[in-house]
Amino acid sequence: MNEISMSNELYWLTLTALFTGLCWFPYIANRLLEIGIGGAALDPNPNLKPKAPWAQRMKAAHANGVENLVVFAPLVLIVHITDTGSAFTAIAVMVYFFARIVHYLVYTFGVPGIRTLAFSVSVVCQLILALAALGLV
Repeated sequence: MNEISMSNELYWLTLTALFTGLCWFPYIANRLLEIGIGGAALDPNPNLKPKAPWAQRMKAAHANGVENLVVFAPLVLIVHITDTGSAFTAIAVMVYFFARIVHYLVYTFGVPGIRTLAFSVSVVCQLILALAALGLV
């Protein structure tokens, strides 16, 4: 039986996916407080915005994280499968993870300049992975 190795890229992808998957929890907790368990479970109007501005921003930050995970995950998998990983890609995936955490937090708390910087850093990390997969770095 072949043993699958956990590269640095796969390790940080796993943590990123886990983090992204858990980012909905505080938002849902806010929904439960605002409209109750029955209201949240039945939710007749999924477009009903939360009353708390931080919860609105958190929902948007989570959506942005999911949208970017759709780009990040395949790039990590391509780098792993094609064995084009390097110390550079290992750093890029780690930096991506922390940039996404910073983005989520500063988006939630409404810090505009740092939010854009964190997002930009994560995009640069995605570009590094794409360039590595194409053999250009």
